[in-house]
Amino acid sequence: MPDPAVNDLAFSVRGLTKVYATAAGPVHALRGVDLDVRRGETLVLLGPSGSGKSTLLNILGGLDRASDGAAIFQGQDLTRDSDKALTAYRRDSVGFIFQFFNLVPSLTARENVALITELARRPMTPEDALARVGLSDRLDHFPAQLSGGQQQRVAVARAIAKRPQILLCDEPTGSLDSESGVQVLQALRDVSRAEAATTLIVSHNADFAAMADRVIRFRDGAITDIAVNPHPVEPREMRL
Repeated sequence: MPDPAVNDLAFSVRGLTKVYATAAGPVHALRGVDLDVRRGETLVLLGPSGSGKSTLLNILGGLDRASDGAAIFQGQDLTRDSDKALTAYRRDSVGFIFQFFNLVPSLTARENVALITELARRPMTPEDALARVGLSDRLDHFPAQLSGGQQQRVAVARAIAKRPQILLCDEPTGSLDSESGVQVLQALRDVSRAEAATTLIVSHNADFAAMADRVIRFRDGAITDIAVNPHPVEPREMRL
């Protein structure tokens, strides 16, 4: 019989290594990382710049390839997939949220989200996705008519509109003030819970740990600590 513990995993990472060739010599971005990620959990990845956390996120998102090791997503080894298979994986299973919103300035909030829903297999409507992040009254506003926090919430709506199994967030509040950052994190928490999405958030801000199920700390391309948070709090209760 299948191992239920294995079936409960979103990702199983073993010996994951990433080496970049530079003029100054090889740079070891990841050094044999091992990590299991359970379905539906929220992880916060902390560490200084260059510690490997964003590199791990990019490999798990199918945006970069490992030099060695394995990253298994529900039986699919992302480190050995073809480019075509990785494209399908990104399209069908992963929602990305980055520090910069990357909205199309000439399109409304509704139209920016529709760019994704037109490609997805089982999407929400743009209106539903924007309602999930509290922007029902901003459907026809252009990015220039929205605050930074509202633009990032449009980016969250765009990411979750295709109902991804995985949400990967790289410094999602890095360009926002504290109040807007809390609103974005709360939107992420609400939609990931509603969709039972596995969520990984990369940040420099140690305060993010309060909202995580587990906190993964990185240094020099390796995981130095994994801490379970027995009582995750709502972002609205956090002080950033």
